[in-house]
Amino acid sequence: MAPVRTGGRTATALLTVLLAVTGCGPVADRTSTDLRAGYDSLDGPLAVWPPRGDLAADAAVTAAVSEAVRAWRSPVDDRVHLPSSGILFAGEVDGSPLALVAADVPGEGASWLLQLTGEDGRYRVARASDYTSPGYLVYSDVLPVQTTAGRRYLTSARVERLLGPDGRALSVRDGLTAPVDVPPCRAVPVTATLRATESLPRGRAADRLLDLGTDTSDPRYPLVRDETGSGRRALSGLDTCVLSGERGPFGSIARRVGDRDAPESVPDSWPLAKVAARSLGEVALGGGEPAELEQLTWESPSGTMTAVVYRPAGGGAPVFSPADRANPLQAYRLPVPGQPLVVLSWRASRDSSLSVPPDTPVLVERPGLAVVPEPERPRTFSVAVTDKTHYRSVGGR
Repeated sequence: MAPVRTGGRTATALLTVLLAVTGCGPVADRTSTDLRAGYDSLDGPLAVWPPRGDLAADAAVTAAVSEAVRAWRSPVDDRVHLPSSGILFAGEVDGSPLALVAADVPGEGASWLLQLTGEDGRYRVARASDYTSPGYLVYSDVLPVQTTAGRRYLTSARVERLLGPDGRALSVRDGLTAPVDVPPCRAVPVTATLRATESLPRGRAADRLLDLGTDTSDPRYPLVRDETGSGRRALSGLDTCVLSGERGPFGSIARRVGDRDAPESVPDSWPLAKVAARSLGEVALGGGEPAELEQLTWESPSGTMTAVVYRPAGGGAPVFSPADRANPLQAYRLPVPGQPLVVLSWRASRDSSLSVPPDTPVLVERPGLAVVPEPERPRTFSVAVTDKTHYRSVGGR
């Protein structure tokens, strides 16, 4: 469905239908100064996020969690709007009090997942993830939780079954799974089966997600939608911690607030969905063994992003370019050790032609692809098509 803009974030038209037609949305205004237990979202008669946990009905816990959330601030100093937020879970987990809050932060048009821990009757926000996927956090059905025992997931009432990375059904109690074996820096699949509801009359047999690993740092949300399974294939064998670094594809384009970068916020290049890879073919540099060159694509908070991955022969560590926004002429800096490169990619046709600056050695050239040494100063490359010429300047370390 076509995206629409809502509250500074992209929201799908489906959410509008759910709110307006099925009643699957927040039930109206509250005046309480404390958080609600659960969240007033309905899918027909089904309460999607009812109160969960053995402390959900404890008024003192609700007050203590509300106090901690009221004091919390986002990286850009915005606060939570408590009347439109809710405690999704409150209970003892792994021997300690745990609370999970769906937090509405209207200053950013954002939803946050706050994880709080309790001690001596007081709570503090221990983890905070910005839910960068289109729509509100409570429209998701599987939420990541990190405890001392490892990764767990909190599931909505629409989840009938949840399969872990090994394809086996996870044990779920009061909406919270048992600990799951998720590696720190590898992407693994998590698949939910959704029961039939008013908004999903036939349910959904496989609602696919990728968990990018337990070392995904806040405020980055670690779950990525993977409807076709292309993301699982694209990220196979890749180190997601390197991918997420400030020079990696997922972390390299900082979010901007006003006229400045906001490095503490989720990067603009952070993946939301539709991660995929396509081969650009083999490249052999300096007479060495051929290496595989791939192009990654994904949807981010600010649109389609791309990057290239250089997979050396013999199983060496892959090399990643920073992200590049989707462009008719893609230009990637590829920091191959000892031989930094620029990879140029475009949609080849009978009428397209590449122009490179004079005296620029071209190491690889074929339709839609060129590889050159990274220039020491900015140089301009161009691709001419039938009615337009596209330019990119790269170089200058």
